[in-house]
Amino acid sequence: MDMFVHFDFAASRYLPRLPASHPCSRMHGHTFQVRLVLRGQVDRRSGWMVDFGDVELRVGAVRALLDHRSLNDITGLENPTTEIIAEWLWERFAADVPGLYEITVQEHPTRGVIYYGPER
Repeated sequence: MDMFVHFDFAASRYLPRLPASHPCSRMHGHTFQVRLVLRGQVDRRSGWMVDFGDVELRVGAVRALLDHRSLNDITGLENPTTEIIAEWLWERFAADVPGLYEITVQEHPTRGVIYYGPER
């Protein structure tokens, strides 16, 4: 079974490895949409796979690191492409979110990335 938790954060960024003529080389902002998908089995005793409340506590802690920040100032996000943001998020959630299967990060309603972790 799969379950998901969705959250967003607003942040600014610029992509320093692009030529100066590229619009994303300049400071700009996004409201990023993030979806965590967890995969596992339902515990028949509790009736759930994972307690949403436990996941949401971890989400809140990570969201606080990103929301209304300049992503370039965060260690590991000096070149905050959407792909690198997805990998960075995986590193923050993998140990504390049982069954983490995929992370989707959307920078815009029509585009984003899906990351399945470093092993796949």
